[in-house]
Amino acid sequence: MKNTFKTIRTLSRNRFLSLYEIEYTNKKGKTKHWMVASRKTEDDLRAYYQRVRPLKSDAVVIYAVHEPSDKLVLIRQHRMPVNDYVYELPAGLIDPGEEAMTSVKRELKEETGLSLLDLTQEPVQLISTPGLSEEAFEMVYCTCTGDLSKEFLEVDEDIEAFLMGPEDLRALLASRPKMDIKAYHGCNHYLSTR
Repeated sequence: MKNTFKTIRTLSRNRFLSLYEIEYTNKKGKTKHWMVASRKTEDDLRAYYQRVRPLKSDAVVIYAVHEPSDKLVLIRQHRMPVNDYVYELPAGLIDPGEEAMTSVKRELKEETGLSLLDLTQEPVQLISTPGLSEEAFEMVYCTCTGDLSKEFLEVDEDIEAFLMGPEDLRALLASRPKMDIKAYHGCNHYLSTR
């Protein structure tokens, strides 16, 4: 036997994040409950758990290398859940009806002022925190061009963008700042290829 989905119940519904209670049968046949935070509606989540629809990505995360500087693009953004600034890769939610690559172009421009050039490998869907949520994102590896700018930031975004080469990244990592795990691995990937 394996764990089997039974039903879902909405506990709290908000614009960007909702809380659901999932009822399932564990591999021993016992009914259990799990709390899930999700960006999806109850209907969309139910269809996913019932395996009627595949998992749809909620967001994009952008590993961008700037041309011609050959530097990694990072942002430093204030995040309310940690009440501090966090180093991240540029990222953002996929708007309803929007294709992932449209989101990549929009978010890269909004958060950094830079423009997408080319993909350097096929995007891959990843799960951010599987013990808490089914939130999936498209990890996009690309090159970009242009000059850093705050001109396109949304009103509530408190973001500073950086172009960082190997020495900058080694110094940043050595300082042990608050950093998103995707950015941490992105920095190490960049360093391993330079």
